[in-house]
Amino acid sequence: MRYMLMMHAPRGTGDYQVNTWAPEDLQAHIAFMHRFNQELTEAGELVGCEGLAPPGEARVVRAGKGGAPPVTDGPFPETKEFLAGYWIVEVDRPERAHEIAAKASAAPGRDGAPLTMPIEVRQVMSGPPPDA
Repeated sequence: MRYMLMMHAPRGTGDYQVNTWAPEDLQAHIAFMHRFNQELTEAGELVGCEGLAPPGEARVVRAGKGGAPPVTDGPFPETKEFLAGYWIVEVDRPERAHEIAAKASAAPGRDGAPLTMPIEVRQVMSGPPPDA
């Protein structure tokens, strides 16, 4: 089963709060993420992962009628959080996806304190085989 684990960060000003952290705190956070991704890779569970640009750089695009599509600043101004990054993992049971999400949530933040960022866990849907 494949799951997408989505890391949500507080919206704030449209930029990542990590930009205000002490350099050593940011380095510890990034080192944690590298080790975490390496562990998932070695376990054969990591399908893919990416960090995302801050929401200040995001745009929402919708299909336009007969012309250029309308583009607005995004993602959604009324939200309290934004998607900061994601992992796609392949595991044998939902509980394992939850364990991975909990570890990601505990990534160190300012002064090494766990961030306890919410990690949304959703199963990746699959369709029928192309020849079905």
